[in-house]
Amino acid sequence: MVTMTLAEPVDTAAREIESDPGALSELELAILEFERGWWRFAGAKEQAIATEFDLSPTQYYQVLNRLIDQPAALAAQPLLVKRLRRLRDARQRERTDGRRRRD
Repeated sequence: MVTMTLAEPVDTAAREIESDPGALSELELAILEFERGWWRFAGAKEQAIATEFDLSPTQYYQVLNRLIDQPAALAAQPLLVKRLRRLRDARQRERTDGRRRRD
């Protein structure tokens, strides 16, 4: 289990990426691996996130969204990162389109 205490800021992962953009931290590698097969964990994804990483879902997704924009993540897991980017982009389009229809 990779853990980050709440006293340790979530931005730690972002700082690790920025300090060496060619390397991924242990946490980042674990998150990519988790995303490849999270459905293998019993229960809801949010519970698995808390169990595996000791992060809230919000913290986890903040780290994940920064991570999938990193060239090192794309190099490490190209198919996964491209799929996650497509899913994120589709969700953003849905939110934008929903706002336009209401206006």
